[in-house]
This record gives sequence, structure tokens and C-alpha cells, in this order.
Amino acid sequence: MTVGTTGTSRRMTTIRALVLSCSLKKSPAPSSSELLGTQVLDALRTEASASGAGIEVSGEVLRVVDHPVAFGVSTDEGGGDGWPTIRAKLLEADVLVLATPIWMGQPASVCKMVLERLDAELSETDDAGRTTTLGKVAVVAVVGNEDGAHHTTAEVLQGLNDVGFSIAANASTYWVGEAMQGVDYNDHEHTPDATAGTTTVAARNALHLIGLLHQHGYPGQS
Repeated sequence: MTVGTTGTSRRMTTIRALVLSCSLKKSPAPSSSELLGTQVLDALRTEASASGAGIEVSGEVLRVVDHPVAFGVSTDEGGGDGWPTIRAKLLEADVLVLATPIWMGQPASVCKMVLERLDAELSETDDAGRTTTLGKVAVVAVVGNEDGAHHTTAEVLQGLNDVGFSIAANASTYWVGEAMQGVDYNDHEHTPDATAGTTTVAARNALHLIGLLHQHGYPGQS
């Protein structure tokens, strides 16, 4: 988050966002979860511009399976672990968008691995006892061809909140196809209106919460 100074007031000028796509497919294979995560990033940019507050959103989309991320619960598992590179980007971000497909009614295994790696942040604190994730906002994006979006969203949001991320109202967006059908989200020529609207609200509320946290951060441990 870049901060500009006007007199004695401080204002945000740039919000950084990181989208972690938890697709099981490596690039360049099409990914519906990555598409929805990208749409959240686009919505963040659009809503920031529409706010008229002079704030820009910068960000990137990263597909986790394209990196040699090891299983574990530390910040660096060694042996060429790809997580430290992703973690560095995460620490620079104000917003984390975690995008996952549904498999067997559950978050993808890649998403669960990301949550396990984030568990290490509970031990990474500043002098006031605040975790590295405190003050960061999370949004969840879920896609699948079966029911389970609410269950998957609940699991992921709870995990992110457990490790210190703040959750705005309506902090998720999702799409699920008709049961037992083979249509993927990225097969749609146009984004379904319901999903597009939900994505916009999630982005708008996330930006609002970031502003509040910037002005009034969390206290340190007593």
C-alpha cells in the first residue's frame, strides 16, 4: 500500500492485490478458478477507479501449481521450495484473492496446501505481537460443476481468518454449474450476471475494509 501525504493527513494511492489460483492444472491449460480470480482483480481495479479517491489497484495472478511449492507448515521448507517467492509477494499485498475449484465438495488440495503454508504466519510477529497478515484483506473465489460453493467458501474464509486476514461483508464470489453437466465457468461466452454482480460487491467491500484498516489498524498485544 503506497501512502501519499497531504498536509498532516495520509491517504492511500496504491493498493496491491495478489490472486492465488489453486487450479490443479498447470499453465497454459485453461482454468475456470483462475478466470474468476482474474475477474475479482479486474473488479478491484474498476471499483477503485470508480470511487474517485485517486486510488489505483496493482496486482498479479499466480497459479500455484506452476511453482514447486512443498507441503509443510513453515515459511520455507528448503530444497528449492517455491513458497518463499510466493510469500514475498503476499507480504507486499494488501488484498489476497484465493481462487479455488471444488473437488468432491471440498476446496482443491492446492488451496488446502496454501492454507497450511499460511499457518506459519501465526509465528511471524512484530514487536507488538501482530502477525504479518494482520491488516490484509482476503477474498475467496470458488468455481465448480457441483454443489458445494458455500461449504468450500466457509472452509477457506475460516482458514484465512484464523491466520490473521480480515474478511469484509460478502467477501466471496462463486459459480457452480448444473449438477452432472460438463460446462465449465470458462466455457461461458459472457459472465453470468449473478456472478458478475457478486464479484463487484466483494471487490467494493474489500476496498472499503482496506481503507478502514489503513486509518485504524489493529492494536498490538497487551
